[in-house]
Amino acid sequence: MNAVLSRRALLSSLGLTSLAAPFLGGGDAFAQGRCVTTFGAAECVTSSIPEVFASTGWKTAALDHVTFQLEDYRKEAAFYIALMGWTLRSDDGTQAVLDMGPWGTAVFKQAGPGAFDVLNAQPNRRGGPVRAMVSGFGFAITPWNARAVEQALKARGLSPVAERGAGGAESFLVKDPDGFDLRLTNGAGHPQQRTTPATAKLNEPLPFAATGWKTVWLDHFSFNAADYKKSASFYQQLLGWAPTYDEGSQHELMIAEAGDIIIRGGNALAPDGGKNGGRAGGPRIDHISFGISPWDTDKVKAALEQRGLKVTVDTSSRHKGPDGTWVPDEIHTAAFKSYHTDTPNGYNLQISYVTHDNRLALANAVNPKKVSGSSQR
Repeated sequence: MNAVLSRRALLSSLGLTSLAAPFLGGGDAFAQGRCVTTFGAAECVTSSIPEVFASTGWKTAALDHVTFQLEDYRKEAAFYIALMGWTLRSDDGTQAVLDMGPWGTAVFKQAGPGAFDVLNAQPNRRGGPVRAMVSGFGFAITPWNARAVEQALKARGLSPVAERGAGGAESFLVKDPDGFDLRLTNGAGHPQQRTTPATAKLNEPLPFAATGWKTVWLDHFSFNAADYKKSASFYQQLLGWAPTYDEGSQHELMIAEAGDIIIRGGNALAPDGGKNGGRAGGPRIDHISFGISPWDTDKVKAALEQRGLKVTVDTSSRHKGPDGTWVPDEIHTAAFKSYHTDTPNGYNLQISYVTHDNRLALANAVNPKKVSGSSQR
């Protein structure tokens, strides 16, 4: 929490403060926690759970990759190249590998038959058929010793699968508590490749004129877990991710210098045992938010609209109006500024003003202690 407090003071000095509450609008709820206005209630237990296992002592050195399964991977690749400034590193006819920038890699895979059946069959799922999903991600860790890493994973009840690649790349594939593919790498794969220019050409026309934006930061994964406390503990203990706040339905963690993640979902400490706490659709990463540069609130919105894209404002905070009802914060004055749109395969893409330097703008905006004034239980 020390990192949050020190950065909160900085953000406050810049005028980046607001009351915390979820954003509601446009029929879509990108709410940052269902407990922000009921903090301390029985269903919003913030008590800690026993750690899922002992800390490894490892640190996350870099984002290795994020893997997407897509109905049409080339259309998705062309979209991100034009909109987000990503560059194509390779395309072998089954997947495209793109550099988000010098800090991250996206792997767009062509989905096979039935790839989305489980998600589409989820009860209470909203929206049209799923045509895109995140199936896993990887992180470079330090210190790296393949034998020691393997032994540590086995000692924690995981079943690591060893992998080797070109250029001395080494990794272990494990499953996280919700079944996502998680790769721990030595950094000799995608991170090393990103040190050289990506010059491949995509066999797919761009859907519109390039924006000229650069993707500069992993603002956050929106990670929906069956038990958010268990999943948060898993990543804190395994990869050294640092906490910011826990409001009873989600926990935001800092992925070292790689970015941030909001782990949401059921709370097993709640009276109902967390049965009603999960988000509709089951465990998944329902959207990812990327910080872009340059950011101009009005120009970014106009650029999206000019390209025929849906634009939904998300400030993730609100305040009480004169009549006592909650009113969404206006994007020009909100502590957190972002827009949501849809990709060609229907994935929810969030674009924000967040960079490394103001990485906790969202965490500070929605921290429920700003509403309740009470300490966490």
